[in-house]
Amino acid sequence: MATTADIRNGLVLDLDGKLMQITYFQHVKPGKGSAFVRTKMRNVRTGATLERTFPSGERLQAVDLMHRPMTYSYRDGDSYHFMDLESYDDVPLTAELIGSDQLKYLKEGMECTGLMHDENVILVELPNFVELEIVETDPGIRGDTATGGTKPARLETGAVVQVPLFIEPGTLIRVDRRDDKYLTRV
Repeated sequence: MATTADIRNGLVLDLDGKLMQITYFQHVKPGKGSAFVRTKMRNVRTGATLERTFPSGERLQAVDLMHRPMTYSYRDGDSYHFMDLESYDDVPLTAELIGSDQLKYLKEGMECTGLMHDENVILVELPNFVELEIVETDPGIRGDTATGGTKPARLETGAVVQVPLFIEPGTLIRVDRRDDKYLTRV
């Protein structure tokens, strides 16, 4: 059992027999009345979102998940195939299960973490920091680095991030996929 004090992003709860992952939360302490926690959750199986408010101190049913190392292998139509590194099984997952915010950074051979519930993979977490190559960006002009400006750059997976003006195509960069932010050259 968990309480509202244990709520954090990524926590999976069992609400009315449905597995819900918390994507956003905010502890609110109004001047008048009791405190509460405002949350946004995503149904793990269907991808549907739900907003719900919990009174402070309410007990919630947290789901125990096992973490298994996995490697992304290939895409076959609507399925994304991962290899479980402990059992070497092929695990096909749908795009809804992976999430569109993670799909844009998914690259063949990438090491991920599979979250298992009742011997089934219900979620896949990519690493927070990914290293990808820039395939397309505007050319930088000499002297533009003094202003600290940015320009859009398309990565090898199709994602677009803002990079400094001196970065050129073919450069390998590190990106924080949670914020879609450029961190550094590799």
